[in-house]
Amino acid sequence: MDLLFFKASLSVYLISTLGYVLSLLAKRVLVARISTWIMAVAFVLHSIYLITRYLHIGYSPVLSQYDTLSFFTWVLAGIYLILQFKTKTRVLGAFVSPVTSLLMIMASVGLGGAVSIPGSLRGGLVPIHVVLSVTGEALFVMASCAGAMYLIQDGFIKRRKLNPLSRLLPSLRDLDRINHFCLLTGFPLLTMGVLAGSIWARVVWGSLWQWDPKQVWTLAAWFFYAVLLHQRLAIGWKGHKAALFSILSLVILLVSLLFVNRYFPTVHSFV
Repeated sequence: MDLLFFKASLSVYLISTLGYVLSLLAKRVLVARISTWIMAVAFVLHSIYLITRYLHIGYSPVLSQYDTLSFFTWVLAGIYLILQFKTKTRVLGAFVSPVTSLLMIMASVGLGGAVSIPGSLRGGLVPIHVVLSVTGEALFVMASCAGAMYLIQDGFIKRRKLNPLSRLLPSLRDLDRINHFCLLTGFPLLTMGVLAGSIWARVVWGSLWQWDPKQVWTLAAWFFYAVLLHQRLAIGWKGHKAALFSILSLVILLVSLLFVNRYFPTVHSFV
């Protein structure tokens, strides 16, 4: 039953992605509005899947690598929907929706049954570590999507060309606000997630730091986001600089999320 809801949510995510792409091609906000409600339906179906998945496997559906990708998608979609309904930046979904669809496709590769959980993961801090870290990382992805759209809109304005697409995109002010909010919220969540993981590592392995490749790359991403947040709060970075730096920081984060587990020996190989 849980896989049925997963497949349904994946299908609806794909439909919403198609709708957002069509909204850009047709240059119609109405299509983006409809696509937003379609994504909301996908989010509801995805929520039901996570509940049924938990009931099926008997533990938090955030521990295996593919469950984590699914949860990441759910958080990202939820964050976007909340921000969209508050700011009315519907066309931002043209950047967010393809990411959610891609992550769901990646998650679909390995879902299908219960996973054998190592003893090192059978602790209350582990799901807390994963949930906080993934939520913080999803907020960073959202910040980068807003940053990418900011650079596109800023380019249109600087070239002083009347472009129908420019009129469709959100204002620079709204995009910068989203970038700032996501950074300001995501950084403490990721920090608390890293701390929770370190405390659990101390309990299981006797040391807060293992020099594990996943830890190293995550720390590098954390450092870049710390610098960016400091520059925004202390020096007043915003606009083009903040957008560009958030995208560069995301590259490091994506390496940690998608490539380290696959190509490097790591104690995180089970997530």
